[in-house]
Amino acid sequence: MSTAIRRRSDRGSWHVALLFTFCAAHAVAQVPPTLEGLVKVPSKRLAAVYLLPGADFRAYTKVLIDPVQVAFQKNWVSQMNRSRGGAAPKIDESDARAIADAMRSGFQEIFAATFKAKGYELAAAPASDVLRLSPEVVNVYLNAPDPGRPGVTRTYTVEAGEATLVLAARDSTTGALLGVAIDRSSTRVSRHLSTTTSVTNRGEFEDLFRHWADICAKGLEQLKASAASSGKAKP
Repeated sequence: MSTAIRRRSDRGSWHVALLFTFCAAHAVAQVPPTLEGLVKVPSKRLAAVYLLPGADFRAYTKVLIDPVQVAFQKNWVSQMNRSRGGAAPKIDESDARAIADAMRSGFQEIFAATFKAKGYELAAAPASDVLRLSPEVVNVYLNAPDPGRPGVTRTYTVEAGEATLVLAARDSTTGALLGVAIDRSSTRVSRHLSTTTSVTNRGEFEDLFRHWADICAKGLEQLKASAASSGKAKP
């Protein structure tokens, strides 16, 4: 599938790619306690956070956001088709690509807008004051995809689905891996069954993306504040 996770050539990317794969196949709580010199630190809002001890984020006033990568759960298309009634059209690879493209563009816009609103300039090239962010939305499971073709039966759900965020933060000039954040979350759960369409699915996932973006932007601010108050960075 074209939405599969891609390996990058950046320093440390091979280890991070392995972690992405691990997270897609296992519970987040089972990830290893260290990752290429990073140390797991407590987090109240994310499932797991790893930081490079002594890393100082205060120099970064700009962010360079890599194109977000999107990957569905393994066999998601075949699982959806087995669960759909005979009157409903089947989901194919082109439907999966269209859904992934919508998620990709939505996440990219939301992530960029959130950091910009926090005062970060969006950089187009590496520099000493630029933090490179590489977001991945993996293990996506959409409960009721709507291919938007004639003959689609009405579907009701209480939530659109779930996904895992994996965000790697690097120094943009050296490629040094400074931190990794991981979180597995579901979209908003309704008290009642509601009609599911491509519009409602996108809206629910974009709410989840805003939630993640806000946590990540605030987390960077907290790292800066912690370093400023202590005179050095705290993991």
